[in-house]
Amino acid sequence: MEQFNHISDELRRLIVNWEQKLKGLSEEVITKNKNSQFRNIKQIVGHMVDSASNNTHRVIHLQYQKSPINFPDYANLGINDKWLAIQNYNQKDWQELVQLWKHANLHFCHVIENIDPSKLRNIWIAATRQEISLKAMIEDFPRHFKLHLNEIDELIKVD
Repeated sequence: MEQFNHISDELRRLIVNWEQKLKGLSEEVITKNKNSQFRNIKQIVGHMVDSASNNTHRVIHLQYQKSPINFPDYANLGINDKWLAIQNYNQKDWQELVQLWKHANLHFCHVIENIDPSKLRNIWIAATRQEISLKAMIEDFPRHFKLHLNEIDELIKVD
């Protein structure tokens, strides 16, 4: 959908710029330092994969289910930490994880470019009981994406 091309274009630029940067990080850098949530770079990248996956599912469900929908909310209530632990991103090969991050987010770009515009007002009810429209969810995704890239950048600078 043309309305979101600027978002997908921005995300694609970030992905291209960050892919090489991430691939070049040492094992020590990606596992040693932790952010305020006690996550290292591998775990932050894993969380970004989970975010792309969950948001892809939300975008799809919001286009065919009756609105409003209660879709599982992995980001609130600490559930995203369970996702990280269960998937054990610390043991995942770093080069494979970077490729997973890249392709999960590129696929999300593709999904938002193909949204049915008549569904943009459909509502997802988050675990916090907040009502979030499909449009608002998509418009907020780059903020969340860049927040985590900034966290990674800060952890890289610590060394």
